Amino acid sequence: MDTEQTNSSAIIALVLGILSLVIPWLGLILGIIGIVFYVKAKKALNVSQEKGSGIALAGLICSIIGILLQLFVIIAFVAFMFLAVSSSI
Repeated sequence: MDTEQTNSSAIIALVLGILSLVIPWLGLILGIIGIVFYVKAKKALNVSQEKGSGIALAGLICSIIGILLQLFVIIAFVAFMFLAVSSSI
């Protein structure tokens, strides 16, 4: 029976990365926190014999994509508001 456990920080990084993809506006903050948990997980995985390196990496990738997606949404929203205000003048 395999008794190795998966690192909890790696799981949290993955969950936050996925949430950063699907939750508008708040996803930017969740993505940043997901990256912090990835770094924490990688440090813990280097010391311990826990599993979760792939899960942590997936969390990092989702977090980065989520941050970029949220930044794109924010920039598009600001550009739309700017165009709406400038066309009404």
